[in-house]
Amino acid sequence: MADAAPDADSFDYVIVGSGAAGSVLANRLSADPGVTVCMLEAGPPDRNPWIHVPAGFVKTLKDPSVTWQFRTEPTANTGGRRIPTIQGRTLGGGSSVNGMIYNRGQPADLDSWAQRGNRGWGYADCLPYYRRSENRIGLCDETRGQNEGAIPVTDMDWIHPISEAFIAGCVGLGIPRARDYNCGDQAGVGYYQRTIRNGRRISAAVAFLKPAMTRKNLEVRTNARASRILFEGKRAVGIRYLGARDAAPREVRARREVILSAGTVNTARLMQVSGVGPADLLARLGVEVVHELPVGLNFRDHYASRFVMRAKPGVDTLNELSRGLKLGAQIARWATGRPNILATTPSHVHVFWKSFEGLDQPDLQCVFTPGSYAEGKVYILDDYPGVTCGAWQHRPESTGWVRARSTDVFEDPEINPNYLSDPMDVRVHLAGMRLVRRMLNTPELGRYLERETLPGPQVQSDDELLDFAKRNASTTYHLIGTCRMGPATDPSTVVNDRLLVHGMEGLRIVDASIMPSMPSANTYATTLMIAEKAADFIRGREIAEHAA
Repeated sequence: MADAAPDADSFDYVIVGSGAAGSVLANRLSADPGVTVCMLEAGPPDRNPWIHVPAGFVKTLKDPSVTWQFRTEPTANTGGRRIPTIQGRTLGGGSSVNGMIYNRGQPADLDSWAQRGNRGWGYADCLPYYRRSENRIGLCDETRGQNEGAIPVTDMDWIHPISEAFIAGCVGLGIPRARDYNCGDQAGVGYYQRTIRNGRRISAAVAFLKPAMTRKNLEVRTNARASRILFEGKRAVGIRYLGARDAAPREVRARREVILSAGTVNTARLMQVSGVGPADLLARLGVEVVHELPVGLNFRDHYASRFVMRAKPGVDTLNELSRGLKLGAQIARWATGRPNILATTPSHVHVFWKSFEGLDQPDLQCVFTPGSYAEGKVYILDDYPGVTCGAWQHRPESTGWVRARSTDVFEDPEINPNYLSDPMDVRVHLAGMRLVRRMLNTPELGRYLERETLPGPQVQSDDELLDFAKRNASTTYHLIGTCRMGPATDPSTVVNDRLLVHGMEGLRIVDASIMPSMPSANTYATTLMIAEKAADFIRGREIAEHAA
């Protein structure tokens, strides 16, 4: 598998993928002028203007030129639907097309990773790396990285009266108003923090990769789709990649390490087509087994159901503000740096709360937006004023898989999160739906809202709610776990606690695929942390960091 192409060239490190993790690694590793780094990105440069305007999220999400348009397998728990499971495919990866939410999760998430035998992955160990990547602009304490990192984390500046009424209604239900959900105490309701500054999205590419690209020891190759990891025995020595389906393959060699940061789906698929994965799958693919590991298993995602309420006549929501003259006024505000809808996140208000009394920590995340979306159409606004509130289970127990269908990396892999296959997930999901309905029917919101349109007041019983969830719930694009971190004695794991692939040499994985379990959060902030920590592993600086 290691036969060299005529135009092969070599670097110390070859990074596959320029997303959140890859951008951090490229910056940190190339800071050492004594090493050379090559980054391969399957997509184009991030020149699409919609990437950089926060409201452009709805444009890029369906644009195959900057996203992988993956879809899940149809199952009974998705009503036979194939759910779009879109991932970033441009410089910055998911950070260039995501919802721009910054959410670390709960300290217990990371402590549970350490309890699985992952040394140095407890909350206290990881906190310095969260701080290192962020520049918190606003209220913060010693847990936050103020003026430390490259990613700005700002507060919502465009506030809608309906959002204020929603928060007040939640407080009336006994949910406290949160001070800072990223400081270690997550429970409560409030506005999301986001990676937006001066009206523009600040992706990992903008924050980390672009400054590093001025260095002579970093080479970034776009439109370079990795097709194989090259091995000599058990050692990874490079990457074969393609510019287009019919283009001649090229190779780039790694003197020290090949680092996979291609994301939960693509990292697993690349490992499998290269001969590292379950033996039965590799046999079906006709791929020689280099090393047998459970690559592609332990796959998890958040599965969200949403409710829509119609607003009373005369109440302006995002639906009206996104059209005609009112949109023109918002564009003018964006151009002059005033608060506006173009510089907001798709989700405005968070609620972290508990599905059942007696829980120590929240197990639900709810999102509220002062706008309503058409049934079955992701981020397409209704033609009437309304609001949307959705909920998902923080830490789903249901696990699925990612499997390559063939050795052709232009063919989408089989993706099955196996949503709602665990009975606990069903119970928590139903509790979340009932909580959403309570939050949307408070007296505080009653002055603005008229009636529920989705799923509608006729849907009441557990069976009816569950049927609605199966037919309408969707992904939150928080894909994790296909190359799980843990000790080699655990047969469910792929990498060790230094993110090196078990039984291999020169091969490391640094992205959300290594997460042993789902954080109680969106995955972006934790992926940045993982990359910061991995950079120290590679540079041999972690011990010095903790000693300081």
